[in-house]
Amino acid sequence: MATPAAQSIEEATATATTAPATPRSRAQAVAPAQPLLGDGLAERLPALLRLGGSSWSYPGWQGLVWAKAYSERILAQRGLTAYSQHPLLRTVSIDRSFYRPLAASEYAVYAAQVPEDFRFVVKAPSLVCDAQVRGEEGRGREANPVFLSPDLALDTYVRPACEGLGSKLGVLLFQLSPLPMGRLIRLQQTLSELERLALAVQAQLAGLPENARPIVAFEVRDPDWLRPDIAPHFAQILRNSGATYCLGLHAKMPRIAEQLPLLRALWPGPLVCRWNVNPVFGPYGYAEAEQKLAPFDRIQQPDDATLEILARTIAGICSKGQQAYVTISNEAEGCAPLSMVRLAEAVASQQAA
Repeated sequence: MATPAAQSIEEATATATTAPATPRSRAQAVAPAQPLLGDGLAERLPALLRLGGSSWSYPGWQGLVWAKAYSERILAQRGLTAYSQHPLLRTVSIDRSFYRPLAASEYAVYAAQVPEDFRFVVKAPSLVCDAQVRGEEGRGREANPVFLSPDLALDTYVRPACEGLGSKLGVLLFQLSPLPMGRLIRLQQTLSELERLALAVQAQLAGLPENARPIVAFEVRDPDWLRPDIAPHFAQILRNSGATYCLGLHAKMPRIAEQLPLLRALWPGPLVCRWNVNPVFGPYGYAEAEQKLAPFDRIQQPDDATLEILARTIAGICSKGQQAYVTISNEAEGCAPLSMVRLAEAVASQQAA
């Protein structure tokens, strides 16, 4: 994922005044592809499972999600209603919130475009989740003074998302960017800061009805979080704050089998998983993956090993009455909707076994 340009604290926390456009007439609306993705397959899946994309504005999904060719801009503004009509697509990640905080009014526009049973995964702003202030080229320039700030997270992210999305908010996701070496050496200090943030979020959500509270999940991009001296403490913090660990299937992290012990330490609990960049592209291969796999209209790098373990994990967790949110990137295998179909078929097979 491209790194946002550096910006001041004031600019990054400013409330946006322009909400994404909504369709003004039937002629302007985006039409879903026919047959609908997952038609006949979705009903064979656990009701507690939600599959979706990491964002949705991809013209290459023509014929799979979209009925015809639409521009990326049109899809970003008007494609969500068509997306949510597909039985298999019951969630989606709002990734743009990572680059700048969104206002409650912007979230409300998204909520108005989807049915009542649809749920969003929303990424926290990088201003909260990145320990460094970065330049245009993505390199860290200096330490971020508001990294993991509870007040900033609540003001610019948690409260606006809850207000704007209401019951359609499924997951509050804190994706922690790779840490600089100084913080990796002092990871216990970062854990203490994360604990304060997680407890503050829990306190904020405590006022919501229990069945309307979103899942709070933390994704990391450094294998050090899984170290034997760190992982138990990390798990304890998440458990005590009512949060969970997000399986980040990204080339910067170990494969899924090596991450599952941390998730097991939180059992019983929900599954939040982001199936991102295929490991064949290496830990810094996002740009290469994006270039080689575009326009994301077919499977090019099938990752059967990940799919098999993930399907078993989903089936096991849902069979015990726990929710599962899985969002898939085009960079995982080449085409997120087709990866969803592959994963859904594998889960359905597990259900039938």
